[in-house]
Amino acid sequence: MRIIFAGTPEAAVPTLRALLSSPHEVALVITRPPARRGRGKAMYPSPVAEVAAQAGVELLETTTLKTPEIGERLAEVGADLGVVVAYGGLVPPAVLAMPTHGWVNLHFSDLPRWRGAAPVQWAIREGDPTTASCVFTLEEGLDTGDVYSRVEVPIGRESAGELLTSMAQAGAGQVLAVVDALEDGSATAIPQSTEGITHARRLEHADGYVSFTHDAAHEDRVIRSVTPNPGAYTVLPGGARMKLGAATPVERDDLEPGQLEVTKKQVTVGCARGALVLGQVAPTGKSWMDAAAWARGARPDAGMRLGGELEDAR
Repeated sequence: MRIIFAGTPEAAVPTLRALLSSPHEVALVITRPPARRGRGKAMYPSPVAEVAAQAGVELLETTTLKTPEIGERLAEVGADLGVVVAYGGLVPPAVLAMPTHGWVNLHFSDLPRWRGAAPVQWAIREGDPTTASCVFTLEEGLDTGDVYSRVEVPIGRESAGELLTSMAQAGAGQVLAVVDALEDGSATAIPQSTEGITHARRLEHADGYVSFTHDAAHEDRVIRSVTPNPGAYTVLPGGARMKLGAATPVERDDLEPGQLEVTKKQVTVGCARGALVLGQVAPTGKSWMDAAAWARGARPDAGMRLGGELEDAR
């Protein structure tokens, strides 16, 4: 199979590597242009671009596939199949129709649940016990195509980043199996259910706010859903922000929401039900440190409370 691959972040890399190592030919890679990252805000190519460059595959860095020039180049490739993993842009109808077998997309959710940009994050946030990775046929609708392959994935206490990493690695073989099946004619696709449809919008900074006014299990899911991006945080008295890393829910009923209990070895914060033992924290302008180390330096007053209503953090 002669393949066009479209993807951008690290989650797309395992599938690209699997295709490059297979008998199939990756004729062209499409990815988003270089972006700024890090403290120095220097421009860096996408993880997919780096792999394509190492493999010597033709690379097209673009934010849109709608221009006539790009359409002409994609048509010239003469692809049998297009494969998408988190490209970050729409594939227009004219381009969808170009490959002989159309396009397939690896999506990290149990479709039709969590269609959209952040399926892993929302599955964690809403407390789904399981999710799935699905390979489906790409069409004009948002993640609406028929499903070729579905692999169920249990959700434990991973962060969104950890779960996405493991699903991306497992999904590479899943995509390759679908490509092989399309080549030999054995692939079958099942229409998605018309029930249970939910949408997973991209999480924003405000979604990472931890108020401690909900139960501990909810606040734990909030933290895990935004780790590593956009990141979890709360506010100290006076409005200063503090980033939050992983925390551990515990069964306690003696602390009010946001109330601190500080010992030599740990910091516990009360929630509406239960409490959270904080792990790593990063006060504004400082590096990550153990919560106990922060407390030794900050010396919080007795009765000090974190969080509160979201408006207090703005």
